[in-house]
Amino acid sequence: MTRPNPDSSAPLVDPTNWVDRHGDVLYRYALARVAEPAVAEDLVQETFLAALRGAQGFAGQAAEQSWLVGILKHKIVDFFRKQAREKPLQKTSDNGNHGTTDFDSSGWWQDQPASWGDNPGAALEQQEFWIVFRGCLGKMPRRLTAAFTLREMEGLSTDEISRDLNVTPGNLGVLLHRARLSLRRCLETHWFRTKTDEV
Repeated sequence: MTRPNPDSSAPLVDPTNWVDRHGDVLYRYALARVAEPAVAEDLVQETFLAALRGAQGFAGQAAEQSWLVGILKHKIVDFFRKQAREKPLQKTSDNGNHGTTDFDSSGWWQDQPASWGDNPGAALEQQEFWIVFRGCLGKMPRRLTAAFTLREMEGLSTDEISRDLNVTPGNLGVLLHRARLSLRRCLETHWFRTKTDEV
């Protein structure tokens, strides 16, 4: 909880209730990106520790939860960077069609995506969707999860991700293509088709 700070040497944050106030939000945020409960828990713990060490530097210009989420974002990026260093991503050839036969020579889907209903965006508001999404994300190879998460969920640039994961921009494009394709197939099978069948 942010409180008045008459003494500039006193911290603007009160960490005594962080876990109760922000733990669930931070955990859900991390889990949606790493798709592994144990890893998400570790990242939240690291976030709290880093915030505790840096509490004196908190200027109070953002809400406490936003500040903690900002720290968590850095922890998530560091997690994927560390994975890339420990197990370098395999080089992937960029052969124009990204190694798949899902598209014809004109770039159109050969197998049209299944109908996602009249309002696919509504799925994002449903907790059940995110459970399925996490399951799909967790089934992908780590390198695809890393590329997709850093680009689509954390908004890092191509140059940043290429540097962090030690891949070329062309290679990153292939990884992102495969990640999106894998997620599309998994979500169609485990969410959209199922929901269409229920109607």
